Amino acid sequence: MTVTAEAKGFVYTPTARIFHWVTAILVLAMVPAGITMVNIGPGKLQNTLFDFHRSTGVVLFVITAARLAWRLTHPPAPLSTDIPRWQRRAARATHVLLYVVLLGTPLLGWVATSAYPAAIPVYGLFTLPPIIGPNRELSNALFNIHQVIGIIFSIAVVIHIAAALHHRLVLKDDVMTRMTG
Repeated sequence: MTVTAEAKGFVYTPTARIFHWVTAILVLAMVPAGITMVNIGPGKLQNTLFDFHRSTGVVLFVITAARLAWRLTHPPAPLSTDIPRWQRRAARATHVLLYVVLLGTPLLGWVATSAYPAAIPVYGLFTLPPIIGPNRELSNALFNIHQVIGIIFSIAVVIHIAAALHHRLVLKDDVMTRMTG
């Protein structure tokens, strides 16, 4: 008889799973929008994608801050000791990187957009105030950093998804069950 992750107590709480899947959906919408917006010409679609990207970044920042607060007060059960130590360390490092990027990149985008200067309307509900004054040179440098971090983040997300699928489809263990319930 196989003991499931849930039976072993390795499953994330329902709140943690909701945070995860809402974050995943928003990231999987925002990243392609970000890539598209910088690769198409100026116009209404580009403006719409910029607004969507910025708005989603603000929402992701808030969700990630709440998610991190939840995680710090409700630590997840450790990965099974059946998983090699290097994989447990890689999982932890990837999670730390994802949290840092999900919190830092929206702030970087806010500073860069403020320096541009451009408004940051959040889904038309309100507009974030500029965080610094206009400085186009600084803005360009920060947007370049923002883009590089976005690429690194996308690679980390792909690694995260690939690792989950590897555990589910190749190893056929219960690692993915921790987040799917």
